[in-house]
Amino acid sequence: MRDILAAGLGIGLALGGVMPLAGQSVADRVSSVQNGTVRMSYAARDGVCGNGRNINMSTRSREWEHDCEPGPVRVAIERRNGVATEIRTYVGGRWRQDNDVTDLGTVSAPRAAEYFLGLAERSSDVRGDVVSAAVFADSAFNTPALLRIARAESIRKTTRRQAVFWLSQEAGDAAVKGLTALADDQDQDQDIRKQAVFALSQLDEAQ
Repeated sequence: MRDILAAGLGIGLALGGVMPLAGQSVADRVSSVQNGTVRMSYAARDGVCGNGRNINMSTRSREWEHDCEPGPVRVAIERRNGVATEIRTYVGGRWRQDNDVTDLGTVSAPRAAEYFLGLAERSSDVRGDVVSAAVFADSAFNTPALLRIARAESIRKTTRRQAVFWLSQEAGDAAVKGLTALADDQDQDQDIRKQAVFALSQLDEAQ
């Protein structure tokens, strides 16, 4: 009996050692790396495909199939002094073996989107298309965060423009209302307002 209890305790301690990691958020796991490269992979939303280099929003055809892998999304994050400085996003393909990186493996797509949208809101200096890394994620509801990013004057303009573009791809009522309000806001940057007007015109053409 003691041997069984001891074995059970050993298993419990072993599980206890990994449980905190399993319970950590994507942000916590990324933040645990002070310096270096962090990799993660997650499921891509329907229509997003790539070959590891080029990324496309595909359309389906009954008679033709392109050489484009439907995921996963793969993102590499450069960390310096505890801060994300650059992200590189791929779809499809595979990682090259590298012992000097921290690979988080496959993570939840909605949680990955949540992390990257939060990064876009918090970090104005991070290089790379942070917004696309979020929007490519499967089963993620991005509209509220994209609207916040599009309207935030503290965020660099290129990131805000990316948010406006992807809002035009969401095509929901909330996205339309948000883009309309952005286009009509006299206090907003003129380039962002023009981008919102263009995005609305694209939505009208798609209907």
